[in-house]
Amino acid sequence: MAEAEREGWLGEVEGLRVSLAGAEDKLVQMDRRASGGTAINLGLPRIAADQPIREVGTASLRQSLDDQQ
Repeated sequence: MAEAEREGWLGEVEGLRVSLAGAEDKLVQMDRRASGGTAINLGLPRIAADQPIREVGTASLRQSLDDQQ
């Protein structure tokens, strides 16, 4: 910001101030959430038992390529 002010880039100075205010606000929001939040244990995902793959009405890629030749 100091360079922008020194060079007289007033639009840049204002843009940097807006960005800085937004970043500071976001940090305040993060601090509030961190201090009052409660962690929730979602557990581990379960993997379903292997089930046979049934292809009903679809051809395999190899069969499709063979048919095109």
